[in-house]
Order: sequence, then C-alpha cells, then structure tokens
Amino acid sequence: MQAQQLLPLLPELTKAGLRRGAAPFQTWWRRGWIFRRMLKGQLADHIVFHPWDALPRRLEDADGLLRGRFRFHGQNVDVPDGVSVFDLKPPNTAWHEALHAFAWLPALSTAGGEPSRRLATNLIGQWIKRNSKYSQPAWSPHIMARRLAHIFSHGRLVILNSEMMWRSRLFVSLREQCKMLERISMEAPDGLPRLETAAVLALSGLCLDDSRARLDTGLARLESEIERQILPDGGHVSRSPEALLSAYRHIIMVMEALSAVGEEPPHGLRNAHDRMAPMLRFFRHADGALALFNGGAEGDASMIAGLLARDEIRGQPFHHARHSAYQRLTAGRTLCLLDCGKTPEGAFALGAHAGAGAFELSSGNDRIVVNCGSGGLTHQAWNAALRATAAHSTLTLSDTSSAHILPPGVARDLLGPRLMGGPKEPLSRRVETAQGWQAEAMHDAYAERFGLRHERQITLSPQGLMVTGRDRLVPVGELSVPGLNFAVRFHIHPDVRVSRLDGGGILLKLPGGEGWRFRAGGGNLEVEESVYLGGPTVRRAEQLVISGVTRDAPAEIAWVFEQIGS
Repeated sequence: MQAQQLLPLLPELTKAGLRRGAAPFQTWWRRGWIFRRMLKGQLADHIVFHPWDALPRRLEDADGLLRGRFRFHGQNVDVPDGVSVFDLKPPNTAWHEALHAFAWLPALSTAGGEPSRRLATNLIGQWIKRNSKYSQPAWSPHIMARRLAHIFSHGRLVILNSEMMWRSRLFVSLREQCKMLERISMEAPDGLPRLETAAVLALSGLCLDDSRARLDTGLARLESEIERQILPDGGHVSRSPEALLSAYRHIIMVMEALSAVGEEPPHGLRNAHDRMAPMLRFFRHADGALALFNGGAEGDASMIAGLLARDEIRGQPFHHARHSAYQRLTAGRTLCLLDCGKTPEGAFALGAHAGAGAFELSSGNDRIVVNCGSGGLTHQAWNAALRATAAHSTLTLSDTSSAHILPPGVARDLLGPRLMGGPKEPLSRRVETAQGWQAEAMHDAYAERFGLRHERQITLSPQGLMVTGRDRLVPVGELSVPGLNFAVRFHIHPDVRVSRLDGGGILLKLPGGEGWRFRAGGGNLEVEESVYLGGPTVRRAEQLVISGVTRDAPAEIAWVFEQIGS
C-alpha cells in the first residue's frame, strides 16, 4: 500500500499499536490481587428478569452437543469422554470465541430435559474453574457481553433447582464479570460489538439487582453508541442490513427488560427503536428475510418477524433512505432495492462490500436478482472474493473493484480488513415518470483512475411487471481512458432456472411458477457461473453478464426484466 494512502490512517495505527504494546502489562495488572479486589461488592442471588432472545436455535445443535460435538461457524470439535472442551485446542479464533461466549447454551436451553441441564451445568462449572482470572478471549468485553446475554436469557435451565455451592460460584462469577464489563466495555471493538457490549452492560444492571449505577452507566453508553451508529433514517452506519438487525435485537432486549422492572426507556433508546423497525422492513424481501448488502446475509425470517412483531407502532419504510443511501421501488408483487451510497468510514467498513450501484430484485416470495452474500465467520475463505464489485449486481470496470480491502501487512494486522476507497460523492434521485417510478444513482469510484463515472437508472412499471434499466459510463473531464472492458452483472438466485430463448434473451423461471424474460443491448450477453452465500451454505448459481469495451463516446447498456406469465 502506498505511503500516501497510509497517511490518513496514521493516528489510528498509532493508537492500535500502543494498545497492542500495552496488552501484556494490562493482562498482568488485571490478573493481579489489587485489581481483582475491585471486582468485589454486593452479590446478587437470582436473575430478576430473563430476556427473550430472538436468536434462532436448532434442536439438532443440542443433539450434537449431547453427543460431544461442538460445532460453531462451520468447525466441529469432538470431545472425548472425561475431557473438558475448554482444554482442547480450538480449530480457529471464531470457534474459540463462540465457545467462551457460551454459544452452546441457547440450544441446550431450547432442548431442555435433564441431560441438557446436566451438560450445561458441567460446562459452566468447567468454565468458572478455568477462567477465574482475566485472560483473552474469555474476558474480552464483547465475548463477555455475549456470554452474559446468554446466561441472562437462557440461565433458567441451570439456575432452577441448582446445587447451592455451584449456584454461589456462578453468582460470584457473574458479579466479577459484570464489574469487569463496566470497567472495560469501551475497549470492545469499535462498531456493532461496542453497541452490543453497551446494551448487555445495561442489561446486567436490570437482570441482576446489585447495582443501579451499572444500569445507569450502561444506558448512558448505549445511548452514546446509538447516537454514533444509528442513522437518522434508522439504518446502521455500516450500511449493513444484518448489522441493523443485530443492533435492533439488542435494543429490544434492553427495552423489554426495562419494561419488566417498571423503568421508562430513555428517549434516545425509544427513538432509535422507532426508527430502526421501519428500516428493517425497508430491507426485507417478501420471503421475510433481508437483502444482501454490505456484508449482510439473509438472516432468519422467523427471527426477523418475531422482532418486528414487538414493534407496536408498525412504522412503514421510506421509499428513499437518504442517510443510509438506498432506494426502494415497489409495485404489485415486485420489489427493487438499489445501493446509492459510499464506503462506511473507519472500523464500520470492516465488513463492507464494494457494491456501489448494486441492486436486488424479487417478485412475491421469489428472489430474482441478488448479490452474492458474505462468507462471514463460517466461510471465511470466500470473504475477499465476495466483497469485490464482481460479486454484486452492478457494473465492474476493467476488472477492478470500486473499492479495495486494506492489503495484508502491518496496517491490516492492526486495523483489520476494512474496505478503503470507493465513491467520494455518490448521488441519487427519485422521480415519477409515465413508465413508473424511476431511481437514479451515480458514483465516481472509477473517476480518479479511469476518468469515468458510472450512472445507473432503474424504472419499475406501475403494475410491477417490467423493470427497465440503463447503465452509462460517462467521461469525467479530459481524464477518460478508452478501450477499457466493462461487465454489467446480474447474479441470479440459485432457485431460479436460467435458459436461453430461441428469439434472443434469457428466460428466468421462478420457483413460484412465474416466468421473466431478460433482454439487453449495448454489449454481449452471456450466462456464467456464480455462487450464492445468502444462507449458511455455499450454493451454485448463475449470473447474466453484459460485457463490452469503452470507446471515446459514453458507453450505454440498456436492459429489461419483463414478466411473461405463469
């Protein structure tokens, strides 16, 4: 990476380097007698309120755990009889963090029964015995927050009718963890983990009746993070629908806990909730799951429905989410979503994608045009490819992404794989025409290098039976570079059957029986292979690709999706 590109990152790199250098001393201090004395104080003896947790849970996960198989993020570890899972070598960091976050407790709680209760009790006892002092990752603030949230939500399984000495050790550990979280919650990774940690800190002051001050501190920090991370239109600053879902889940948990103990939610918390629910609806396709933008997956439709059912206001989504920078076109059974924004700043870009101008299209419960999704923690080897522009339904110029991931090296080691560059001044507008509502987006991500601006125009007919589009590459000043190859991609959902029509164009057969015809001009139309990672597995898919070469005049590519009957 060139020095001039690193220069703006220098303050962050310096802080990250100092934090890493101080980590050994910090660990030594927090493990010492003096620091641990600060974690003493009043001891709670019960959990006042068990929050409802919307996270999906599968009984087959509990069955695997009871058989000694611990599976997190696609990695399995089989635990021999007589051995503690906490003594085994973890296959990777994500698995190790999930283990210490008690990611196994929700499934066991859902299964219920004596075998599940006994296993959960033994695992918690083993963890307390091995982790009574500060260490990483067990006592990292965001891991600690996830562990506490799981205990508060699912601890009824083990706490009811528990043995007195075991119960005493648990509540002593909870006291120390909550006090530690109060001291170090601001050390959680910036972005969504810090908001979630603040929410659980507030939750700890509600679920345990040992500290009103901790509740006040948690609510203050949560409101501060909401102000930083939740945009005026209700979106998350990362521009990820899935990040918004996670933030909303934590805010729901805090609000319901406040209501359960007779506390009024602070204005900032209530206001954020009322803005976020309509924005979640903005990103939902008719199948109940989320669109795939900026590192987000579909999510669990039942979980989303359950969370939104708790929204008493039932606020409806905007057509144009101005601050989140997305456009939404709806007519009949058809929905189009268009990304009109720029790369998030700083740590909020750790999972961002180079999808400037990308769109998704669905008809009823069937998705037609999609983005490829995200590998996440389960399929990490796919992440780099899926974050590139070519993995999105938009235009790619000269096989180059509209933004780039911080390359391997010291900077990436300290700051993580954040996305850099991208559009500087994206523009969008929305107009009503005789042909229907029209959304326009343009970005300058390719202007500096190639002297070209990408403009996209999408029109949805009044009945939702036709989606027409136009992509243009327009020279900017005298910088235009001719002779560049371009490709406009439309990634097709794997459930859609793709076939060529004799008269030209492509037939798309949807699972619900609808047929859609795709036609295009301004380039060569081909059907190529693709992949889809909107859910937990990697699925083969196909993509429609219009390719060509730029000339001296602006390049213009026209295309249309048209419903042709059931």
